[in-house]
Amino acid sequence: MKIKYFEDTDTALFELGDGTPAETRELSEDVYVDMDSAGHVVSITVEHVSLRSDLSEVSFKRIRKANEAVPAVETRVGPQA
Repeated sequence: MKIKYFEDTDTALFELGDGTPAETRELSEDVYVDMDSAGHVVSITVEHVSLRSDLSEVSFKRIRKANEAVPAVETRVGPQA
């Protein structure tokens, strides 16, 4: 997964895979979902993203299955990383 932030338009693009978008659906005024020809989500676009979140830090937390003994893994990107 890749996250791209376009500062000039205050837009975040969450790319979930390498699929090619065939259709875009509007979920709300500023949120769009791109799907491939099989209907799988390949990316999500959020416009005016800084109004909805603090972009100074991005974190990713993997929650493992209950039967896995390894603890959750968290990765942070930002000034406190």
